[in-house]
Amino acid sequence: MKKQIRVVGAVIFDGHHVLCAQRSETMSLPLMWEFPGGKIEQGETDVEALKREIREEMKCDLEVGSKVTTTTYKYDFATIELTTYRCALKDTLPTLTEHKAIKWLDAKDLHQLEWAPADVPAVDIIVSEG
Repeated sequence: MKKQIRVVGAVIFDGHHVLCAQRSETMSLPLMWEFPGGKIEQGETDVEALKREIREEMKCDLEVGSKVTTTTYKYDFATIELTTYRCALKDTLPTLTEHKAIKWLDAKDLHQLEWAPADVPAVDIIVSEG
């Protein structure tokens, strides 16, 4: 049986624009786009994990809002359960530490990028609301 990994993702809004993060060449799913975030550690809530991951990955702090969706996707390496949340940055702009690139796109334009499969249902919801 494949390992199941619970992860959280931040759909970070600035007005109508959404932060998109491109995975580096050395990460699994190289160069695909995703909502930044990561694994939920033992004993953490989704919100705690999301704030910690964004602090570690992007050196900035979040306001975490409502849930967008939870999706499960079976990759070759594991089954990922991804829960995404609407977020806003507090003060500091993101700094790249793990990702190859970040960009702000208008919510209606998110389908222009090649998204990691687990992120696609959240992309669809954000675009439809857009």
